[in-house]
Order: sequence, then C-alpha cells, then structure tokens
Amino acid sequence: MRRFVFFFVILATLFLAPMAFAQGTTSTANATCNFDQDKQLAVEYQRVTFNLKKPIAFQIPFGKPWAPGGKPMTLFTDTPVQVGSRNLPIGAYTLFVIPTAKQWTLIVSKSTDMSGAYDEQQDLVRVPMESGELPSPEPQLNVAFEHVAPGQCNLRVDLDKNGHFATFQKQ
Repeated sequence: MRRFVFFFVILATLFLAPMAFAQGTTSTANATCNFDQDKQLAVEYQRVTFNLKKPIAFQIPFGKPWAPGGKPMTLFTDTPVQVGSRNLPIGAYTLFVIPTAKQWTLIVSKSTDMSGAYDEQQDLVRVPMESGELPSPEPQLNVAFEHVAPGQCNLRVDLDKNGHFATFQKQ
C-alpha cells in the first residue's frame, strides 16, 4: 500500500509541476461562508502566486474562462443559494472566472470535472463581478467570503490591484 501511495504522489507531482510553473507557484486553499450553524458555502481553489513585475494581463488569459492553477475552483453548498439570476440547489459545482482589464465574470458550472477543461455547455450562470481597487497589490490569487447581510455572502477574488465580488444569497 505504501508503494502505491508513494507512486501516486510521485506521479501527481510530475503531472502537476508543469502547471505550477506556467502560472507561478500554487497551493490549495479554501474559503467558507457560514450562513448559520448548519448552512454554509465552501470554495476550494489553487492559490497562485504571480510576478507583479510583469503585467497580470500577460500571466492570465484575459477574455477567456480561466481555472487558476490549471484547476477550477470548486463550490460546495449544503443549502440552496442564489447567484445572479440562478438558484443553485444543494450540491457541488465548479467555478471559473473570465478576467478582463475592466470587469471579471464568474461562471458557475454544473460540471465537477477537475481536469481544468472548460465546457460552456455545462454553464449554469455567468455573473458580472463588481470590482474595486485594493489598498496594495496582491501577488497571490486570494479567494474569500465576506458576510455582508443575513443570509448573504460575497465571494471575493483578489489579485494584483483589484478585488472582484459576486453575491451569494441563501434561499
């Protein structure tokens, strides 16, 4: 059994290493929104570090769906929520973003494929994200939830000089 685990770890490292070099260093992180004791949202994502000496537009695919670190973000919800115009039932989803210089778009996909492949046919909703300037440049992609009202959290995606927000409302 140990040999199998060791082999799997080596194989995974060899497979994932090229993706890490393509976008800087990566590590897995998560963010949680607790609506109450029993109801929450959770997102798992790749925290990618970028070189802020180069323009971000040259390091991420502006205008195209992007899976940070080569792996889509995953959303888990144990309560129905609304994002944009769409109600999402309890379940697991993948999240992509479409970054542009002016505004980012959040894509919620019914696919749970973690390969990083994007399939537009699996889109449930695309939500324009509000944006704001950060007090200081952020070299790592950071994802967090902010409780903004009872039963409402903003998913926040920060990178470089900007933060981008999408609202999730408990149903």
